Amino acid sequence: TLIGGDPGIGKSTLLLQAAAKMALAGKRVAYVSGEEAADQVRLRARRLGLGNAPVQLAAATSVRDILTTLGGASPPDLLVIDSIQTMHSDLIEGAPGTVSQVRASSQELIRFAKERGTALVLVGHVTKDGSLAGPRVLEHMVDTVLAFEGERSHQYRILRAVKNRFGGTDEIGVFAMQTEGLTEVGNPSSLFLTSRDESVSGTVVFPALEGTRPVLVEIQALVVRLASGATPRRAVVGWDSGRLAMILAVLEARCGLSFATSEVYLNIAGGYRVQDPAADMAVAAALISALSERPVPTDMVTFGEIALSGEVRPVAHGALRLKEAGKLGFTRALVP
Repeated sequence: TLIGGDPGIGKSTLLLQAAAKMALAGKRVAYVSGEEAADQVRLRARRLGLGNAPVQLAAATSVRDILTTLGGASPPDLLVIDSIQTMHSDLIEGAPGTVSQVRASSQELIRFAKERGTALVLVGHVTKDGSLAGPRVLEHMVDTVLAFEGERSHQYRILRAVKNRFGGTDEIGVFAMQTEGLTEVGNPSSLFLTSRDESVSGTVVFPALEGTRPVLVEIQALVVRLASGATPRRAVVGWDSGRLAMILAVLEARCGLSFATSEVYLNIAGGYRVQDPAADMAVAAALISALSERPVPTDMVTFGEIALSGEVRPVAHGALRLKEAGKLGFTRALVP
């Protein structure tokens, strides 16, 4: 398994908690850090209340030393390498983190895991655009690629499967970062819905779908009218800016609503990111509400895909979205 995520997002915390839980269940677990000293990892484990977990902790960067130490009569059931970019293989020249070193180190570790029946988890760095650093072949070598996402300024984290040879890639795990570490969020909708004011315009609740799991999020829009001659701004957080431009064009061409002299700001509350085209209708409703300064009823949800013709089209899993909304007390829905 290869897991990637932004620096400081909580990858090490997640894996340390998982390793401790397996160790307490009687499994042999080894956690090798190439970025921190073993005492630092041990200190973090104590801070998380995991100090009594029998996890073998080590600080090493040489793949040969790691495999020589672990290759005894009782290899670990789980081996965590944090991170693969810090590992160094003697089979090839080059500094740690280079493409050749990452490939060679990964091959040695994966070969060891397959021969000894060890579950292997590799932590990977990400680039500025969010993709995994290193050779693309690394993603083909592993069975599972996981992405750990979220904003460091927000408490929620999402674990998403990008590749999975043994299951689907349409499920997510939602966690909250607390002082005691990462905790599971049983009802993600409660995390992304803020307390709402009935008198505020421009806010709409949208039932997003992550795999087969509905998550209710709040879409917020703000429309600011400018003096004539000024160039209006368009700012988006958590949604595709190109899709916002399309919705604005459809509202202007098909509905006669003008945003040409207004700045438009769109935000998904809680730092959530929406890629579902079903959000078109919710975004349009939030924009119209903000423009007209008329609030959307707080007990209403809306979803649907908007075509360039102005048609609102139905989307997948509509019944599932409505069921989740009903559970949280929403009584009305505006859907195609």
